[in-house]
Amino acid sequence: MSGSNYYSEYRAALSAALAGLEVAARSGDRIENDEAFEILCGKSQAIREAGRYQFLCGNGASAAFANHMALDWTKTAGVPTLSFSDSALLTAMGNDLGYENAFSAPLSWYAKSGDLLVTISSSGNSPNILSTIETARSKGMEIVTFSGMGSDNESRSLGDLNFYVPGGTYGITESAHQALLHVWLDKFVGVSYKSGH
Repeated sequence: MSGSNYYSEYRAALSAALAGLEVAARSGDRIENDEAFEILCGKSQAIREAGRYQFLCGNGASAAFANHMALDWTKTAGVPTLSFSDSALLTAMGNDLGYENAFSAPLSWYAKSGDLLVTISSSGNSPNILSTIETARSKGMEIVTFSGMGSDNESRSLGDLNFYVPGGTYGITESAHQALLHVWLDKFVGVSYKSGH
């Protein structure tokens, strides 16, 4: 166990990861962070207006985030959003089709052109996440990625909009991703974080 300043050090590391957020288009062109959230919220608005769906996926803690945000987007924002993290679905996919197809197979069944895929991957290199991105691209979907850890991770360049946090550990990366997912939702529904609120 580290010294007596552990909390302060953790808080600083998390703050640094959030401050280091880099967003890029598929072309690799950087997008200013506030503008990126404007674009992302615009995608969700278009989904709602067109009666389309958002799909979220991730492994481990990221699966929990996907479930959580799918509920909140549907209930709070009125944007139909699904996550493929049901235990029966995941175990059937792993057993019958291989875990690398755990998300791509159901996405191929349910998603349509014009829907939105959002992937959440700390490493950005999970084979089942990369496979799902490939499936989404083949179906003509919009794709947004959240990744971290190595700056050269594969997911980071595959989405139409790519959010990367330079978290040095899984805990910091996951915590940053959870915060960023809430920024997206809270901005969309108009939650105020101005001084005093």
